[in-house]
Amino acid sequence: MTEDTETTETPTSRTRPKTRPLLIAAVVLVVLALLVWTRTSGSDDSVVSVPAADSADAGFARDMAVHHQQAVEMSYIVRDRTQDEDIRRLAYDIAQTQANQRGMLLGWLDLWSLPKSSSDGYMSWQQGGGHMGHEPKDGSLMPGMATNTELDKLRGLKDVQAEVFYLQLMYDHHTAGGDMARACVEQCQVETEKKLAQGMVTGQQSEMQLMTDMLRQRDAAPRS
Repeated sequence: MTEDTETTETPTSRTRPKTRPLLIAAVVLVVLALLVWTRTSGSDDSVVSVPAADSADAGFARDMAVHHQQAVEMSYIVRDRTQDEDIRRLAYDIAQTQANQRGMLLGWLDLWSLPKSSSDGYMSWQQGGGHMGHEPKDGSLMPGMATNTELDKLRGLKDVQAEVFYLQLMYDHHTAGGDMARACVEQCQVETEKKLAQGMVTGQQSEMQLMTDMLRQRDAAPRS
């Protein structure tokens, strides 16, 4: 006599978007587009010229590279502080995606022979915003970035407490990062960079919904 078995599907496994193949495909398309842009720039007057150092294109590339680096750092911190597979998988996806995007942004600055930092400070490229009312403090360089105190706190937590705090920090990080990417979509001139920025908005919105669900499962919610 056989006994029927039932496969249990967790809420997270049901709601988690299968983004990795799409992200890989997006990265490949962006790299191919960059190669085409590199080969054609300078040979056709209809192609956007190399951006100026104070342009939105250069400013976004510089600032988002810094913003992404902290997301990568936080993701690797939480992978050492929990054994929860869903959190570790999310952290891995964020770290890999944002590390790849950061490489593209820095690669553009190298391609354009532009500096990777600006004497005008962060977010000076954004129209009417600057720091968007954000005053850098305690290591938080831009809106959404965690402070040094918050990073130290994350390193000291374990298991569910670490999971909740990471999700809250990353939700704030994605909120501000999405605002920055939308500003690039509106202000940047290099079409390939605008497409990358729009992809960031779409991808991070999906991850924010997932993070909200994961916080709810842990009897918590986003801070913002």
